[in-house]
Amino acid sequence: MTQTLLAGVTGVLVLADGTVLQGIGVGATGEAVGEVCFNTAMTGYQEILTDPSYMAQIIAFTFPHVGNVGTNVEDLEQISGGSETAARGAIFRDAPTDPANWRADSDLDGWMKRRGVIGLAGVDTRALTRLIREKGMPHAVIAHSPDGRFDLDALTAKAREWSGLVGLDLAREATTRQTFVWDEGLWSWPEGYARPGAPKYEVVVLDYGVKRNILRALSSIGARATVVPADTSAEDILARKPDGVLLSNGPGDPAATGEYAVPEIRKLVDSGTPVFGICLGHQMLALALGAKTVKMDQGHHGANHPVKDLTTGKVEIVSMNHGFTVDRDSLPAPVTETHVSLFDGTNAGLALADKPVFSVQHHPEASPGPTDSLYLFERFAGLMDRARS
Repeated sequence: MTQTLLAGVTGVLVLADGTVLQGIGVGATGEAVGEVCFNTAMTGYQEILTDPSYMAQIIAFTFPHVGNVGTNVEDLEQISGGSETAARGAIFRDAPTDPANWRADSDLDGWMKRRGVIGLAGVDTRALTRLIREKGMPHAVIAHSPDGRFDLDALTAKAREWSGLVGLDLAREATTRQTFVWDEGLWSWPEGYARPGAPKYEVVVLDYGVKRNILRALSSIGARATVVPADTSAEDILARKPDGVLLSNGPGDPAATGEYAVPEIRKLVDSGTPVFGICLGHQMLALALGAKTVKMDQGHHGANHPVKDLTTGKVEIVSMNHGFTVDRDSLPAPVTETHVSLFDGTNAGLALADKPVFSVQHHPEASPGPTDSLYLFERFAGLMDRARS
């Protein structure tokens, strides 16, 4: 490929169709392949970049001013690891600004370097967003080289040869390697993260790539959360005699992870134990109940998505991050659709009529985003209370 790069270019985004976006490299040097999506959140870039649900993706931020609150050790969402089990790259309209926030302990650029996140600034993110809306989320390689030298032919070939997210089980890489108990509640100013008291519930969390704030939200309802690996059997989970089981968020294709997860989820549902699914957990619960999932063209990524709770008629503004969706037309009886996206009408929640089982596509813990749906953890607590009686 012959293409002349502009003077001063130290970063590029090369799409599988040969399109090259030029700019200034930010963060780590090197290259990374992934699926490019856009995120419309105006805050919370650190939580977004450390959410395991973004594994194997490159995030284009539509908000132009990123970096002004810096980063800190408290706002990480993944339990452990770096960009290999979360977002691989980040694209900005302007170069990240210097931090100006009392909680910051690092600037974004330095944090990205240490974490291994490759960034690209100076890109027309509106044009990139329009491209994704019109053509879907492209496969691409993001690259940062301080000397401005790039083999564009090789990068194009790498993007073109990448298999994509369909058929990829990424939960095996994102999940915890060993069981542990979580002991931290939600953050509030000026105290910081709460310390939980005596537990009221015992909850087992199947970790497909769980976010810390899901665990903190569980703690806030009085649950002691025991986090187990994604491939843990239903028998091992039920042997712990949990009051409830949470199916967490996570990356990849739900049908691929479902190869080993879905049979265990069916057993959990059949046991009568209350089950709450979030995001990937919602999708795999749907699979376990007989529905289907499909890949979306542009997905839902942002903290400003309107969702209607069909059980109450209430409209909530929620945080979303998913590239697959449950095919609402495939939902069998006695599954009830409980939530729907008001952006495009896709399914955003379900429940069983005859068992204490429900799930949502969005993120009730937010982080980032509004906490309109935080009450869903209380709904989960209510199911556990009724199961005890």
